[in-house]
Amino acid sequence: MKILVLGSSGQIGIPLVKFLRERHHEVIEFDIVKNVNEDLRVPSVLDKILPSIDFVFFLAFDVGGSKYLEKYQGTYEFLDNNIKIMEYTFDSLKKYNKKFIFTSTQMSNMIYSPYGLSKRIGELYTESLGGIVAKLWNVYGYEHDFEKSHVITDFVLMSKRNNKIEMRTNGEEERQFLYSEDCCECLNILMEKYDYIDKKQYFELSSFEWSKIIDVANIIKDINPDCEVIPNNLKDTVQLDKKNEPNNYVLNYWKPNVSLKDGIRKIYEMY
Repeated sequence: MKILVLGSSGQIGIPLVKFLRERHHEVIEFDIVKNVNEDLRVPSVLDKILPSIDFVFFLAFDVGGSKYLEKYQGTYEFLDNNIKIMEYTFDSLKKYNKKFIFTSTQMSNMIYSPYGLSKRIGELYTESLGGIVAKLWNVYGYEHDFEKSHVITDFVLMSKRNNKIEMRTNGEEERQFLYSEDCCECLNILMEKYDYIDKKQYFELSSFEWSKIIDVANIIKDINPDCEVIPNNLKDTVQLDKKNEPNNYVLNYWKPNVSLKDGIRKIYEMY
């Protein structure tokens, strides 16, 4: 198929492009990071490319890890970027009646979070157009943009650079971490089964295993015994310690393969 990946230069976009090409699809990359003319905040920017596309992965969003969200998610620019990205992209998907997957977040019911609320709006757009909602649970992988990096990348780099992990919180908050290659495999399966699956379901892409942030730091310490782990006394200010429990409907089609320990070791070796 001829596949368009919106947000192709992001943490998930890069491995997804590679994954799809290895399966002999023709993949068109689209990301403002790659080309300033590929700006989804511009109306009709997709008009020249969409008519020939068979499938679209809508990954593009102004987002990053917890430190990025703490700094930016309440700003006008953050809200304006994401509302425009969604408005004009969904307009084009509707205009050309394209099959697509919109990647949301397990935070979409946390309405106190501008990021979560923005993604919830995207879910409603997707439902109205008959697309697939894939809710991602703390996907991690190799990252290039360290301003937007997530906790596992941050901890790995701290360990490698300074033999010290200085945590932002006490580490007691729990997350379900999913390795990027597992995420790509699931997105590919959902694309392949697009015409047959129940699109009223939200597909929650998760490891389905809870881990504390302090556990992540200690796994890295096991890899690098010289590393010191230094918790903070602060609590989680992004999710406010709220925990969702994922719907496991997606397990009818896919199961994650990479354990948290193995995934973290892969990331450590990549850097």
